[in-house]
Amino acid sequence: MTEGVVRSLGSGRFLDWGAMGAQGSAGGILVCWDKRSLELLEMEVGNFSILCRLKNVEDGVVWIFTGVYGPCNKKEREELWEELGAIRGIWEEPWCLGGDFNVTLSQRDRSKQGSLNGAMRRFAQVGVVQCRLPRPTSDHFPILLKGGGISRGPSPFRFENMWLKVDGFKELLREWWQGGERVGRASFRMAAKMKEMKEKIKVWNRDVFGRVEVNKSSALRQIEFWDRVESGRDPSERETDLKNEAKENFKKWVLLEEAHWRQVSREL
Repeated sequence: MTEGVVRSLGSGRFLDWGAMGAQGSAGGILVCWDKRSLELLEMEVGNFSILCRLKNVEDGVVWIFTGVYGPCNKKEREELWEELGAIRGIWEEPWCLGGDFNVTLSQRDRSKQGSLNGAMRRFAQVGVVQCRLPRPTSDHFPILLKGGGISRGPSPFRFENMWLKVDGFKELLREWWQGGERVGRASFRMAAKMKEMKEKIKVWNRDVFGRVEVNKSSALRQIEFWDRVESGRDPSERETDLKNEAKENFKKWVLLEEAHWRQVSREL
């Protein structure tokens, strides 16, 4: 992993990073953080994980983050569990793990359910899990971990690139731009039209589009509801269709959120 590759992902000047390179067919790991929110105290790179000891800039809380890319081979997977166990013994601070373990914790995390296997049992023995993220879909999505806040002043209006991915938004822009006549000098007409466009977009964003995180959370709750239904009985064909529809809706909001954060990172 090189500085050029990381910057090509959209990381701004306040972003720092650490990486574990790919080995053969095994994937690598990239961990990025905002230096205005987090201070890196220590970093260790293992065979299957990268460990960061971090301190919140705002409140001084120290905690551990471990990024994981698990092997598919049974022997190497056992080495991963030993590696995580060794990490747990180094420090006593709160510990957050994230990444692709290439193993599921329970049957309900699998699209095709069967009997509990040895890999699942071994995964459960690694340590006490106080909290884990729900499984919204089987696809891979970026996960944004929010920690200490950053003090900012009032945010100016910013056109969000993600809006362009919403069906019908471009047509609305064209309609708003072409509607209404202005009199006066060309510069005045342009300024007045831009101001009107800004106000219309702000109203549309508030009343129609909504907040991405709220809509994403709503879609996730629908998926969790159907997960609970599946855990109690076999769902009907209609219920399966509704769950798939909820998953597609969740995916849409995740991709829009990703577009938002990519734009933000390029503006830092």
